[in-house]
Amino acid sequence: METAAGPAGAAPGGAGVQIVDVAARDGLQSDPATLSTGAKAELIKRLIGAGVRRLEAASFVNPKRVPQMADAEELMAALPRTGGVSYIGLVMNRRGLDRALAAGVDEVNAVVVCTDTFCERNQGTTTAEALEVWSELAAEARTAGTAAGVTLAAAFGCPYEGEVPVERVAETAAEAALSGPAEIALADSIGAAVPPDVTERVGAVREAVGDGVRLRAHFHNTRNTGFANVVAAIDAGVTVIDASLGGIGGCPFAPAATGNIASEDLVYLLDRMGIETGVSLEAMCEAARWLEEALDHPVPGLLSKAGGFPQMARSRPSQ
Repeated sequence: METAAGPAGAAPGGAGVQIVDVAARDGLQSDPATLSTGAKAELIKRLIGAGVRRLEAASFVNPKRVPQMADAEELMAALPRTGGVSYIGLVMNRRGLDRALAAGVDEVNAVVVCTDTFCERNQGTTTAEALEVWSELAAEARTAGTAAGVTLAAAFGCPYEGEVPVERVAETAAEAALSGPAEIALADSIGAAVPPDVTERVGAVREAVGDGVRLRAHFHNTRNTGFANVVAAIDAGVTVIDASLGGIGGCPFAPAATGNIASEDLVYLLDRMGIETGVSLEAMCEAARWLEEALDHPVPGLLSKAGGFPQMARSRPSQ
């Protein structure tokens, strides 16, 4: 089903920017620590308590390839069914889709990598073959009444082929759009982008797919440009941004692809820009500190350590 927070609707309140937290899936899939199912459920409950309304909950992929996601069904069964909250399941093939639908996800998200080499490393297919799989998954999800979106990975650079032509990204997006996605996400899988890249590629994809498909952006802060890229994406009209609590995660199939942008840091940025998110900075910082203890290692995010902008102390008369 499509919820009010799902891809068919606008950002919360019909304005502002919607944050999709990906810590439970993209964040944990390559973390050296392995959380229990109960701890993952607690992570998600804390995010919901902070105001997050769309979350990547689990990945329905081969557990031999991504063992951290082996408990996807158990996790979905343990999650609260709160009104207005949408759980996203990552799927790569028909078996994964069937598992996700049976587990009761609210949305499914497929992946098409924009370069053949990375696509073969990530999911064992070429880009063209991945587009065919996406088309089949989108049709089956539609039949089941479940929203389906697609992420175009390596949209800003590839760890194996280097620069990815803008035309390649736009053509891939146009082909993906033929299957009626609720949303198309552009992912900087290795943190290579800088703001002019974002402006150019968002514009090219928007022209290729038209105004009927909502765009989402997924940035990594690997080279410390992730938050600047967020601002560029918002300026280009993107209203949905992925982020990961604490900044944990990356891609296990891309060398050195560390550093999702931290959700709490993103909330601070948007708050200071006067952009509504519906998410509590204080609660997100508390959740990030909890996550650091649960993982038993520091997280990259900074706001849980620095706190928000300090209030000016009242001036006192000199003694």
